[in-house]
Amino acid sequence: MKGMIRFSTAGESHGEALIALLSGMPAGVPVSLARVNRELWRRQQGYGRGGRMKIETDKAHILSGVRHGKTIGAPIAIELVNRDWKNWEAKLPVEAGDPALHQAVESPRPGHADLPGALKYNFADARYILERASARETTSRVAAGAIAKELLRELDIFVASHVTRVGRVELDRNVAWEEIAALAEKDEVVLGCVDAATEARMKEEVEEASRTGDTVNGIFEVVVHGLPAGIGTFANWDERLDAHLAFAVMSIQAVKAVEIGRGVIAASSFGSAVHDSIHYSEDESLKPTRFVRHQNNAGGIEGGISNGEDVVVRGYLKPISTLRKPLESVRFDTRQATSASYERSDICVVPAAGVVGEAMVALTIAQQMHEKFGGDSLVELKRNYEGYLEQIRRF
Repeated sequence: MKGMIRFSTAGESHGEALIALLSGMPAGVPVSLARVNRELWRRQQGYGRGGRMKIETDKAHILSGVRHGKTIGAPIAIELVNRDWKNWEAKLPVEAGDPALHQAVESPRPGHADLPGALKYNFADARYILERASARETTSRVAAGAIAKELLRELDIFVASHVTRVGRVELDRNVAWEEIAALAEKDEVVLGCVDAATEARMKEEVEEASRTGDTVNGIFEVVVHGLPAGIGTFANWDERLDAHLAFAVMSIQAVKAVEIGRGVIAASSFGSAVHDSIHYSEDESLKPTRFVRHQNNAGGIEGGISNGEDVVVRGYLKPISTLRKPLESVRFDTRQATSASYERSDICVVPAAGVVGEAMVALTIAQQMHEKFGGDSLVELKRNYEGYLEQIRRF
């Protein structure tokens, strides 16, 4: 693990703050705090978000590892203050405090970590499970991912996402990279779909779920643009690029399936219909290789290795577990039938999950790039990277 880019998070949903710790970043990477904070803002947007987003205004407070606008090679610590803490300080104190103020979660929510977590850690209620299992934790991931994006930007590699499905409404056309990239620049986020007509129908799905006290599912797609061929390997099972990406995206709360390229369609098709034919272009302006594919069903990865096309990863989200019209459950104390507990929650989180997906993909790609090209500084990494690009240009 020495020298590798890695990150961890700490903090609870209603705790004093969230923390992101990112280590292994090369020195000399420019960091724009405005861009980091915009990523945090993007995570908070989207039609169907809950009341918590009206309380929090997430801003990154970088404590270490960045000086004079650039990384210095030291671990980067980022603090994200929870404004809601003032309402929970007496309920979740670090010291013993007053037990009468403890706000227990008395009946587990189906589909949430509540019950298995309480069983695992031997808690009489699910409060502490909820606090850490909550998707509020992804704020830290987005902060760390924003720094990873800063590194990738220096290598002309970009990561963006869009929503392809909400509820029963699915986007039914191909999408260009330019459309996806443009979404990240918008100052208003509805549901993160590139097609206005489809997005309007998606919005109706969210409104129906809101009227009935339900929650809604969806699919987000993350695209990596500019990644060259040769990242990842088939040499060992745990070094495949698609395996790393699947692990990263599957770790996001509420994601229940991950797809690379058109993997789901490929599973029900003949090979002749889904494998991308290979062509060679005489256009010397293509970088870094002139081996091209007119389709990208493989999602930019073949045999665990990037092939030079855009890398495409989809996350399939289950509906949020907290319902305003709760499902049946059982009380922890009496074992009697009751309704599941309710905590302030969202109706739809698909666009926000896409932003979290971007962060996890960016961190994974940054790790892979640093592992292959090394370098204690950005200058060293770029020098190694440019040499590799020249190698595959000349192939």
